[in-house]
Amino acid sequence: MSIAVRNIERPKSDQLKRLGQFGVATIHEAQGRTGLLAPYMRPIYAGAKAAGSALTVLAHPGDNIMMHVAADLCQPGDMIVVALSSANTDAMLGDLLATSFRAHGGVGVVIDAGCRDISELTAMNFPVWSKAISAKGSVKATVGSVNVPVVCAGTLVNPGDAVVADDDGVVIVARADIEKVIATSQRREQREATMRTRLAAGELGLDIYNMRSKLEQLGLKYIDAKAESQP
Repeated sequence: MSIAVRNIERPKSDQLKRLGQFGVATIHEAQGRTGLLAPYMRPIYAGAKAAGSALTVLAHPGDNIMMHVAADLCQPGDMIVVALSSANTDAMLGDLLATSFRAHGGVGVVIDAGCRDISELTAMNFPVWSKAISAKGSVKATVGSVNVPVVCAGTLVNPGDAVVADDDGVVIVARADIEKVIATSQRREQREATMRTRLAAGELGLDIYNMRSKLEQLGLKYIDAKAESQP
């Protein structure tokens, strides 16, 4: 059955703002190395960064009609997450559809398919993470669903989950876990700041992380190279 669900529960805007202060790598580690989309999902321009509430779309290859339905249901702060019923790289998003999303408060798109009009989207400063860039366009013929659980680039995404994306990729945080992940991310960043200071002062990771004894147990031996004999 094809459905479009209205009035889903979304994270609070302040939660998305606080979560979005952290990088994708930090959040991924903070929630136990989970939630990361496949690494082929890349931003269409360097420096792209966004955090929003997942508005999910289940579409069919080369058909973007359900993305127009998503624009109809889009609310401020939404990040449109598009999964496909089977693998495809056709361009299902361009600058016109992005303009529609932005007009309704959309903050970005994550699409497990192709994207085009890259120059226009970059000029708009509208962030998109896609599987491919392709000039091949779409049709509008086959109904799918909006705001249902989907698997996008190998990761389960539920409507209203938090989506954070940057140059490192895209990570999903379950709505119920946002506060916990924010707290863990804060602690992780504080630890990393301390480690960065120590490393900059010349300390070695081998000593900071107590790796020398482990390496010895694993059989690593340091030896001195023999000096060449003098004539």
